[in-house]
Amino acid sequence: MSLKATPTALPEVFLIEPRVFGDARGFFTESWNEQAFNAATGNSLPFVQDNHSRSSRGVLRGLHFQLPPHAQGKLVRVVSGAVFDVAVDLRRSSPRFGQWVGFELSADNHRQMWIPPGFAHGFLVLSESADFLYKTTDFYSPQSEGAVRWDDPAIGIQWPDVGVAPLLADKDRVAPVLGESKAFE
Repeated sequence: MSLKATPTALPEVFLIEPRVFGDARGFFTESWNEQAFNAATGNSLPFVQDNHSRSSRGVLRGLHFQLPPHAQGKLVRVVSGAVFDVAVDLRRSSPRFGQWVGFELSADNHRQMWIPPGFAHGFLVLSESADFLYKTTDFYSPQSEGAVRWDDPAIGIQWPDVGVAPLLADKDRVAPVLGESKAFE
């Protein structure tokens, strides 16, 4: 089985579209295939942890990252509902430092996004609720975690209007702006 991996405006971030086979009974897709992922993205990565979150409309999680030595890459997808998913380049040495890309990921479109280490990640729930699954390349490490403000004007993410103010965790409400945040070299 193959998949389509399209580099985004941040070329290290890929929009992943697995093949979906559907008929009147429903559908079948491979949500993860190491050989297909490696061939399509040129990466060969160990995924060590799977996470699952459920959130309601208007919940905004992010922008989160982990610094070395526990930097995480994430392969993210939605299995129920829809989100607007965002990656931000946090590599100070990158010509794209502070730039972002965002895509709708949903249970209906089956899209996934690969966010490599060096990027912050966040999402906004567009549907009544959403179940969000992601694979990570390193374990969660509280001492390595960082965050950047979701509404930092220096980044300028154009979050969709979902009819309610974003619902944030306390740590996201007080996250530093890009110029004051931890980042990657």
